[in-house]
Amino acid sequence: MAEIRIHGRGGQGSVTAAELIAVAAFYGGKASQAFPNFGVERRGAPVTAYARIEDKYIRLRSQITEPDFIIVQDASLVGGVDVFAGAKKGTVVLINTEKEAKDFVAPKGVEVKTIKATELGMEIIGKPIINTILLGAFAAMSGLITIEAMERAIKERFAGEIGEKNVEAAKRGFELIKK
Repeated sequence: MAEIRIHGRGGQGSVTAAELIAVAAFYGGKASQAFPNFGVERRGAPVTAYARIEDKYIRLRSQITEPDFIIVQDASLVGGVDVFAGAKKGTVVLINTEKEAKDFVAPKGVEVKTIKATELGMEIIGKPIINTILLGAFAAMSGLITIEAMERAIKERFAGEIGEKNVEAAKRGFELIKK
């Protein structure tokens, strides 16, 4: 079973990102779950969301304490929130930041990847919308879901022009990490 934890701030789409991962996994023929964990529900407050992907029915219903993948939507959370909590050898962490992966101190055996999702969001969508860029990057780095399944999930969630822009954003994130 693959377990994913997403760290973000209220309003960045962390919960939506977890849901889109689960829907895309389902479209790929896998069992999946998505669920949030809120503290104080307000814009800008730290939010954690989770997703699981498995080849068979998932019976587990607990929070994820030892994730295989961690997505950090806002690099300012690093240090204020222990985004590396429970990371183990082989965990891959994707951080939205202008910095390089080497600038982050991760536990031994944990791989850090970075992507300039905010910059891409401004370029593609015209707003700092980052979750679909990070989802495309996640699809590329994990191999757990296809970009086609992610596109389908995004189009189902967002209609019209905004859906098309978010699909383009996911494709760009995918290509940047796939290299």
